[in-house]
Amino acid sequence: MLKKIKVSLKGALNSLKTRVLFSALLMIFILLPIVGIIISNAYEKHMVASLENELSAYSYSILAIIEVENNKLIMPEQLLETQFNVSQSGLYAVLSSSKINTSRHSGDNNTINSEKLWSSQSLLSPWQADNFQQPILGSSVFYQAEIAQKAHFVYSLSVSYGSENKPFPMTLHIIKQQDNLTNMMTEFHRQLLLGLVGLMLVLLMIQYLWSLWTLKPLQTLQTELSQVERGNSDRLTGDYPTELSQVTEQLNLLLSAEQKQRQRYRNALSDLAHSLKTPLAVMQTQEHLSALTQEQITILKTIIEYQLGKAQSAGQSSWYLGTAVAPTTKKLIDSLKKIYQNKNLLFTVNISDECSFKGDEADLLEILGNLLDNACKAANKNIQLDISNNNQGVTIIVQDDGAGIDPEMRDNILQRGTRADTYQHGHGIGLAIVRDLVNSYQGSIRIESSQQLAGAKFTLDFPK
Repeated sequence: MLKKIKVSLKGALNSLKTRVLFSALLMIFILLPIVGIIISNAYEKHMVASLENELSAYSYSILAIIEVENNKLIMPEQLLETQFNVSQSGLYAVLSSSKINTSRHSGDNNTINSEKLWSSQSLLSPWQADNFQQPILGSSVFYQAEIAQKAHFVYSLSVSYGSENKPFPMTLHIIKQQDNLTNMMTEFHRQLLLGLVGLMLVLLMIQYLWSLWTLKPLQTLQTELSQVERGNSDRLTGDYPTELSQVTEQLNLLLSAEQKQRQRYRNALSDLAHSLKTPLAVMQTQEHLSALTQEQITILKTIIEYQLGKAQSAGQSSWYLGTAVAPTTKKLIDSLKKIYQNKNLLFTVNISDECSFKGDEADLLEILGNLLDNACKAANKNIQLDISNNNQGVTIIVQDDGAGIDPEMRDNILQRGTRADTYQHGHGIGLAIVRDLVNSYQGSIRIESSQQLAGAKFTLDFPK
């Protein structure tokens, strides 16, 4: 029962950890990159808008110094902005003249017979009118164009000088290379990436610590359940949050009820056996009893002793107790060596120090005692005992070099209700006790021939 509870709890714990981890990964590795993309796009749009405002300011500063006399354009040799005066500085200005469609409903901003009127000293590339747009009179347009195989931003503004009778229409183009903006965006992306990576690491650490703190009560519950299972504690004593307090209280009630139920079972069997024992003892002291009657009384006494042994072994809740195997086995073998000292038996014992039996010590002694006692009776010289823990539970193997057990008898002696006097010598009623105890722990027992010692081999498997 406790094992099922622990397995269910472990599954729930793993599920909670998976959910917490999934939510953290979702937030960190999906939301943060999306936030980074949004920030990057917003920053780029802001920089482009700032560049448009900058080029617009340059255009108005140049328009302020334009003069037209007799339909001729007059421009100063030097401009106030020094980048216009330095060749290939990346900032250029061009004035072009053309016949411009002034209607706002007549189509796109296309250049018709455009020709260059003036350009800043910074522009050395030949004029390519097809690369530039010419907006309608009084409006402006901001776009990108390619000049000398390099990307540029262009701000074009169409104006007209002169009188109504003699207009002088022209378009001012302010041109700036994209290299500066590209470099700035590259550096911004690098800094943003470093910041996001650092933020991811910080959030991962915070999420990890948060999950440890949040799931700590479950870890404590699992530890306490292990302590109860090993027999180091008989109830859960931790201070649990509200969501778990009802579960732990119910588990404590279950543990207490199980102990009381098993105690009542033991008392009932013990009382019944003792109540029968006294009348039998009186009957056995009577004179002139027939041999058949004496035999039946002896059988009844044997059955009562057997039931008393079962009651004693069931006195505690074996499904939550834990017993160290090595010291218990050592005491048992020392006793057997004294009992069978005339046979000079050689015991080979292989038990790891950390090996633990998930049950009561009395049950372990009953199981090992009967198996080893039978082995001592059947063995000629050698007895081998191997006890090990594995992923499935505990395995006990007892082998001897005796005559062994006939294959046709192996199944019969494990069947409930088989009479003790049908067992082969050395494997008496004690094997029935072993069978019942193994079944009470949901274990299994196999009888085989020992390949090492050529005698009987008993293999007992107990689940975790």
